[in-house]
Amino acid sequence: SRYDLTKPLIAAVNGVAMGGGFEIALACDIIIASDKAVFALPEPRVGLAALAGGLHRLPRAIGVKRAMSMILTARRVSAAEGKELGFVAEVTSAEDLMRVANEWAKGICELGPMSIRASKEAVYRGLDEPSLEAAIKGQNRYPAVAALFTSEDFVEGPLAFSQKRAPAWKGR
Repeated sequence: SRYDLTKPLIAAVNGVAMGGGFEIALACDIIIASDKAVFALPEPRVGLAALAGGLHRLPRAIGVKRAMSMILTARRVSAAEGKELGFVAEVTSAEDLMRVANEWAKGICELGPMSIRASKEAVYRGLDEPSLEAAIKGQNRYPAVAALFTSEDFVEGPLAFSQKRAPAWKGR
């Protein structure tokens, strides 16, 4: 139920993420995994289906054919294969997992908060549009995108760049 969350979510997976655990990770924007992580939607093994979002999020993340190869076989995927498939952003050791996930978060926090909100909203809402053209033409009507264009940060970012200094983001 993280459909309207404007803040980025990072999943740090260190172990088994199967069924609901994988569905929770897929509900996040970025997945960082330890080399010990394993992912699967094993529900068909017990006569169920991954109806808490996995059946819809995985194809959107990695494409229908790749997702179906996991869904219809209930096979387990290592962190390395998850990176290869495209749903894992980075694989690291178990010991470094939280440090690496925090580095990703810190990198996001250095960017314009209004830009991050607008970018996240445009990506997810754009996926619901019937075509690429509709997504591009309609993005200015998204609330976070409209707020970005009228924000102080919209002026501050390019000004700081031209003055060769770090921006002082205000988030408004």
